[in-house]
Amino acid sequence: MAMDAAHDNAHALVPEHDDHGSTPAAWTTVVIITIAFIIGTLAIVLGNWPMFWVGVGLVVVGAVVGKIMQSMGLGKKPKPAPTA
Repeated sequence: MAMDAAHDNAHALVPEHDDHGSTPAAWTTVVIITIAFIIGTLAIVLGNWPMFWVGVGLVVVGAVVGKIMQSMGLGKKPKPAPTA
C-alpha cells in the first residue's frame, strides 16, 4: 500500500506528455532537413560545392515550410496558460 502512495506522489511530479510534437509540420520539416543534410554530406564527400550549397538552401526551405505549415494549423497547438 505504501508503494502505491509513493508511486502516485512520484507520478504527480512528472509533467504530462500527450505527444512529442509529432505533427505534419514537424515531420515535413525533419524530412526536408534530413534530405538536405544527406545532400550536403554527399557533396562534401564528392567535393561538389554547388551541390553543397543546394543542401544548405534546403535547410532554409525546410525551416520555412515548417513555419508555414505551423501557421496553417498543422503544427503543435500551444497549451493554454495555467490559471492560478
